[in-house]
Amino acid sequence: MAFTSRKKICKYCENRKNTIDYKDYKNLKRAITEQGKIIPRRVTGTCAKHQRELVQAIKRARNVALLPYSYDVKNS
Repeated sequence: MAFTSRKKICKYCENRKNTIDYKDYKNLKRAITEQGKIIPRRVTGTCAKHQRELVQAIKRARNVALLPYSYDVKNS
């Protein structure tokens, strides 16, 4: 019983209407972990072109203070 994974499809290539913009921080939050790290493309399934645009938009949004650089994780 072998486990075969499905090929991940880039959601930006699949849906041409969905564009990457640094001002759309709600969409960019999905590509960031709880610690504030950018999720790699092998996990998200985005293509290389859109991953580069996504990283650039996240860094721009952080610079303009729409997204935090890191999150304060409190141990309770």
